[in-house]
This record gives sequence, structure tokens and C-alpha cells, in this order.
Amino acid sequence: MTSELVAGIEFTTFSLIGRCERTGMLGVAIATSEMAVGSRCIHVAPGVGAIVTQASTNPRLGHLGLNLLRAGHAAPRVLEEIAASDQFVERRQLGCLDVSGLAAGRTGSGNKPWAGHRADRNVVVAANAVVGAEVADAMFDTFKRGADLALWERLLRSLEAGKAAGGQPDGETSSGLFVVDREPFPMVDLRVDLHAAPVAELRRLADVYFPLVSYYNLRPRDPNVPPAAEWLAAQRRGGGA
Repeated sequence: MTSELVAGIEFTTFSLIGRCERTGMLGVAIATSEMAVGSRCIHVAPGVGAIVTQASTNPRLGHLGLNLLRAGHAAPRVLEEIAASDQFVERRQLGCLDVSGLAAGRTGSGNKPWAGHRADRNVVVAANAVVGAEVADAMFDTFKRGADLALWERLLRSLEAGKAAGGQPDGETSSGLFVVDREPFPMVDLRVDLHAAPVAELRRLADVYFPLVSYYNLRPRDPNVPPAAEWLAAQRRGGGA
């Protein structure tokens, strides 16, 4: 097996991890030039934290990071431990956000330019092989301004800002949005896996799904709720959506 194969699949990606200070929700929004990014790079656990592993992606590092968070390590220590465990860490780009909102990012020296990250309380932005630093800056600034929004909307707007700032030079192929609250299942888990405009397609899906987030959170507890279309119509009549 060659070192290229061991190092993992090359992704050229822009992403962000976010935490809502008001609710404690955690989530990730991401887009990349390869297909199925949502299944490879997003690692989030309610009450634990969130990890992104991208560039030369190794999903094992995401699972390792969540286990370290469960053991009580803060985000900066988690990335230190991941980096120390990985012989190809300079080919990786990593982000971590813990349940308290502490954030950490790492961009290996072997990432394709432009590559870099932004980290502050409740948010980590990471981008590699994008048109320039303006992609990361637009995502970071949009997230910081959106504290009044639901986390899923805030993350998606931030991803859209990265795309509007130029995204990847040759465009993207897949995207994903994943948000958890307190339940063991996600509040939002939307993916676009093979599309000419995956961020725009993610928005199309989100505009249909976001008004139903509360419905799909309610239905496991009350199977007698009406079908989704009826419930949504009633909410709109009552001014609830």
C-alpha cells in the first residue's frame, strides 16, 4: 500500500462547527469537491462536542476526538492528542468544539492553498484549497452575527457566505448539515451527495425541512400528531411557522 493510500482521501473543503450559546445545540455545515462529505467528515455527539476532519480525511480521527471529549478533555487538548496520534497530521485539517464552547482548529502544513482556519468561542471555521482567506472570513463573520437564529439556519447561512465569497476554484460536489440538541438523534441531518451546486441544493432542501424540525422532534413522543403537511398548515394558520 502506498503512502498516498494510507494518508486518506483528498478533500478540498470548507466547513464550520457551531454551538448555540442559548440552547447548547451543536452542529456542522460543510461542502467539498468530493461526493458524500456528510458521511466522512462530520462527527457530532449531543452533550459531548463536535469534530471535523477534512483535507486528507481520516474518519477515525473524528471518533477518537469524540471519545477524548467524552473523557472530559477540552477542545485544545483533544486536537493535541489527535495530532500526536497521527503520522499524517500535516495532511489533515481539524476542528474541534467542546460542550462548553471552547474551540480549536489545526491546519497541517501539507494542506493545499489557500488553507487556514478561524476559531473563537462557539465556532471553528476551516477551509482548504479555496479561492482565498475571504472564504473563511465570510463564514466566520456570518456565524458571529447570527446569534438570534436557529443554529441550523445560522450554520447554513455561514456556509452560503463561504460559497458566495468564492468557495473552491472548481466548485463543489457535496454538502452536509448536521445539528444535535439533547436527543441521541439529530435535529437536522441533510446531505447533498452528488450535485453541480450542492450548497444551493442544500438550501432548497432546508427551506422545506426547517419548518418541520419541531414536528419531527415531537412525533417520536406523540405518534398521534397529524401528518406533516396537516401539522405545518395548522402551524401556519396559527402563526407558528
